[in-house]
Amino acid sequence: MFKASRTDGRPLLMGILNVTPDSFSDGGKFVDVEAACRWAEKMVADGADIIDVGGESTRPGAAAIAPQVQIERVLPVVSELRGRLPQTISLSVDTRSVEVAQSVLGAGANIVNDVSAGQETDMFATVAAHGAGIVLMHMQGSPATMQDEPHYHDVTAEVCAFLLSRAQAAEAAGIARTSIALDPGLGFGKTRTHNLRLLATLKELVAYGYVVLLGTSRKRFMGSICGEINPRELLGATCATTALGVAAGARIFRVHDVKANRQAADVAWAIEAAR
Repeated sequence: MFKASRTDGRPLLMGILNVTPDSFSDGGKFVDVEAACRWAEKMVADGADIIDVGGESTRPGAAAIAPQVQIERVLPVVSELRGRLPQTISLSVDTRSVEVAQSVLGAGANIVNDVSAGQETDMFATVAAHGAGIVLMHMQGSPATMQDEPHYHDVTAEVCAFLLSRAQAAEAAGIARTSIALDPGLGFGKTRTHNLRLLATLKELVAYGYVVLLGTSRKRFMGSICGEINPRELLGATCATTALGVAAGARIFRVHDVKANRQAADVAWAIEAAR
């Protein structure tokens, strides 16, 4: 089951742990298992509720990585973290591959974060068989092509309809509604205008009643607004979207910088609770 919030009602934070050599803002930092685990422990100490381990970069223009290579990257980290972190901390693996999902779910991961929204054959059946959670994300195209002139007639309506259809398919395959989270996929096949529109209308996705996950951390579209080309310098921008996301009803936030976003989420939640 997906926790939609902490026991006291506060939103959840998903800390990003990329064990890849080429992710857009932290590639190569955590390819060593011990370094990766130490960083995960720090994120938990800073307030993360979920650690999301990724072995395949999905930055714009990225090529697909073979499942076996992903497994070699993520499986040792997941196995080690499951023994080192409290059982209350969920472990997620960011993958589109059923083969990778099967491997890590058997090693202690309990969430699959799938940027393809479970479109690979047997992904839903695999997640259901393990009683795991799944994040279903919208993406136009693939990481290699998604920023090649993305186009929508109505981005909010199209993203919402796609995610609702995928959530319904997941439920039909045996995944509990409470084990499904929807992610509008900001930056994945969207222009700056599309991303801003999705943020402005996020309540429409929340209204479907599923847990909504928001991933804006260090995204390029915010840098274009702020005049900042270094993604590491977008902490303030990320925190702004976290706070606005809380107000809109999102309940999980996938972030690189846990401590600051924990503060942003908690203050925004306290304000909303005061209403």
